Amino acid sequence: MSLRLNSMKPAVGSKRTRLRVGRGASAGQGKTCGRGVKGQRARKGGYHKVGFEGGQMPLQRRLPKFGFRSAILRTRAEVRLDELAAIDAPVIDLKVLIDANVVPAQTKRAKVILSGELKKAVTLKGIAATKGARAAIEAAGGKLEDDKPEEQK
Repeated sequence: MSLRLNSMKPAVGSKRTRLRVGRGASAGQGKTCGRGVKGQRARKGGYHKVGFEGGQMPLQRRLPKFGFRSAILRTRAEVRLDELAAIDAPVIDLKVLIDANVVPAQTKRAKVILSGELKKAVTLKGIAATKGARAAIEAAGGKLEDDKPEEQK
């Protein structure tokens, strides 16, 4: 049998017959036609727009429309190891980092992260460091004094 346009039919079971509502109780969808009893949803044309919550402020209007910027984030800064290497000071603290323009002026806490290389010994005071950064500083002959910031005590 060849495939002809006039003999093509959908697969068996893929097309279901339309449900004929309101054709008596014996048809299964008589009287209320599956719409329940009374109310806006039972009426002809009686429906509402998408997202309508009965007059309550809808979810899409309750949520903020734009992003969030943390105020705390502006007072925190990350320092790379190679930035520490560029500073010429016997003891590096937050004031030295701000003066050297490594961190912004409004910074209250800084943390050294393992990024870049450190070949000279540095002494950090009041500045936190990640595990890897701490190991790299100590491997270069440096040390961390009092790595809890002043504000945190």
